[in-house]
Amino acid sequence: MVLSMTGFASRRGEGAGASWTWDLRAVNGKGLDLRMRLPDSVEGLEAALRAALTARLNRGSVSLGLKLVRDPGASALRVDGAVLAHVLSALQQVEQAARAAHVTVAPSSAAEVLAQRGVLAAGEDEEDGAALLAALTQDFAGLLDAFLAARAAEGADLAAILHAQVDRIAALADEARGLADARRDHAAASLREALARLLANAEGLDEGRIAQELALLAVKTDVTEELDRLAAHVAAARRLLAEAGPIGRKLDFLMQEFNREANTLCSKSQSADLTRVGLDLKVVIDQMREQVQNVE
Repeated sequence: MVLSMTGFASRRGEGAGASWTWDLRAVNGKGLDLRMRLPDSVEGLEAALRAALTARLNRGSVSLGLKLVRDPGASALRVDGAVLAHVLSALQQVEQAARAAHVTVAPSSAAEVLAQRGVLAAGEDEEDGAALLAALTQDFAGLLDAFLAARAAEGADLAAILHAQVDRIAALADEARGLADARRDHAAASLREALARLLANAEGLDEGRIAQELALLAVKTDVTEELDRLAAHVAAARRLLAEAGPIGRKLDFLMQEFNREANTLCSKSQSADLTRVGLDLKVVIDQMREQVQNVE
């Protein structure tokens, strides 16, 4: 099954005194690159989401965004005990100093104490934070499922393109084999004619050495090995496309091997028709390589 590295999903949710909007998207990448824009107020959220993503994704440049809005009144005002203790201690020192200086100081009211900076804080207790974290992580599971479904749908379209391109490569390789077989008979006749001309117009030449050089030339222009390897690469590509799991890196390496054989075929063609087929192969292989860059 082919999975694309490109995907997108968004989702809205609410619970635990808040509402939120998710945005998850990805493009192709050499490895797995996670980028998150999350509120700092939910402790433990980034670690939980990162673990969920790395457990189900292998490659891609992934961006995750979360917009979180607290419900009005969900965060009650709470007294910061540490700050209150500091304020009361300071008031006590002021009152003691005032009495020592025979200065009358009016008692401070509770409202005045609460008005001091930091005594009252808007926030949530540990239980509220845990509830929100649980609600967010549970909702994120649905977002991730939708994101993976989008990747799978694009992967199915991508698989159809790749299968067609592999079939085209196989057809061109078969055409090249037919042209090479026809060229082989013609090349053999040409070599025999060349040998006869050399022997007829030159004296003292080593007939065996000339035949050996001509045979070596014939071997250097033989493309049977390249065509056999192309057929093997076609079979390997079809096996990979039928596999489950990440296959992008393996396909990328295979495209390099395809391109190497096509280049060698062109360099050894010694035939306009065979060169044309080799160039057509290079075009299809390059098009396939571009598609492979999106496979996970």
